[in-house]
Amino acid sequence: MKALIKKELSLCLHPTAFVFLTFAALVFVPNYPYEVIFFFSGLSVFFISLAARENGDLTFTCALPVKKRSVPLARIMVVAIFQIALLVLTALCIIVKQSTFPETLLINLAGNSANLAFCGVGALVLGAFNLTFFPLYFSHPNKVGVPFVISSAVQFVLIGILVAIRHFPFYAPLTSPDPENSGVKIVVLLAGLALYCIMTLLAARLSEKKFEKVDL
Repeated sequence: MKALIKKELSLCLHPTAFVFLTFAALVFVPNYPYEVIFFFSGLSVFFISLAARENGDLTFTCALPVKKRSVPLARIMVVAIFQIALLVLTALCIIVKQSTFPETLLINLAGNSANLAFCGVGALVLGAFNLTFFPLYFSHPNKVGVPFVISSAVQFVLIGILVAIRHFPFYAPLTSPDPENSGVKIVVLLAGLALYCIMTLLAARLSEKKFEKVDL
């Protein structure tokens, strides 16, 4: 598996995977739908998969002495590394924002505020993408666009719901600056991370089963 991950990093990684990590800094923009940050992570996965298709990567990889079911797992693990890096960078940007911006600029009127709970929300959006995109992609590796369109639609529906409920009174504690209402925010953070792990693991298992049936 280590060799496959190294191959993914050396031969398949698209520059946008690094570029979109910098989008964590969008949390500094006042009144912006910060959830969109995590859509761009999915866009980088699309470019990685598209480049891999054009280079015949899956056919090449399956010709190596590796288990076929390990191929999708390696790709998903590399994507997960970048997704976790994005969450960490977003958290660091939030810490900087919370400590330097005036309190009036910490409330986001266009969506979730940049705080502890938002990192859990971001993890949920990323997990939803993984669970939708990868099983569809590894069922038909030559069709990258359709899985991306479907997974993006799922993401934007989820983002739309998250932006909408931000305006309901019961959601108010999750829009406050840190460290206010830390208890409920930590619960949301942990729940989001747990759901991300569950959805990503499920995406990996489904992708392995789907890819084993693909005739390259």
